[in-house]
Amino acid sequence: MKKLVIAILVILLLAVLIIGGIAIYSSRQRTVLDNYPYEPDTPPPPNHEGTFVSSHGTMTFNGDGETVAVEFDAYLAGLLGISEGEHTGTYEFLSGNLPPHGSFPIRYDVAHEMRLVIDDNDIVIDMGLASEDGKTGSVGVDMVTPERIPMLFREDKVFDIVFEKQN
Repeated sequence: MKKLVIAILVILLLAVLIIGGIAIYSSRQRTVLDNYPYEPDTPPPPNHEGTFVSSHGTMTFNGDGETVAVEFDAYLAGLLGISEGEHTGTYEFLSGNLPPHGSFPIRYDVAHEMRLVIDDNDIVIDMGLASEDGKTGSVGVDMVTPERIPMLFREDKVFDIVFEKQN
C-alpha cells in the first residue's frame, strides 16, 4: 500500500512538472503581436488632403487615404526610379520591417515608411528626418504629421526631403 501511495505521488508530481513546463514554454512562444508597431489608443489622424510642397516637387492628396498626384523634379524622380513630371498613383503608410511579418499598412503617425505606386513602380520610402551633419536620421512616432511628410534617404550621407502642407 505504501508503494502505491508513493507511486501515485510521483505520478502526480511528474504531471504537475510536465504541465507547468508546457505552460512556461507556451508563454514564451512568440505571438503574432510580439513584433507589432506601437499604435496609440486615440482616433487615427485625418487623411492627408491638399498640396504638400518641397524643394523637389509636390504631392496632392484628395483626402481619400489612397490616391495621390505627384510632380517631382529630375533629382527626386531619379532617387525614386521614376520619370520626372506629373504622375497619379496610390499611397499607403507602412510599419517598416517587423520580422516575421515584414512591412504592413498602418496609420501615418506611427509609420516608418511610405509606399507609392506610380505607373508600374512600387516604391517604398523611409519616413524620417536627417541630422544636420548628415550622419544619422530620426524615424518613429510622429515623424509624419497632418502638415509634414518627411522622406528620408541614405546615400553617401543621410538626407531628407520634407513635404509641407501648403495653405
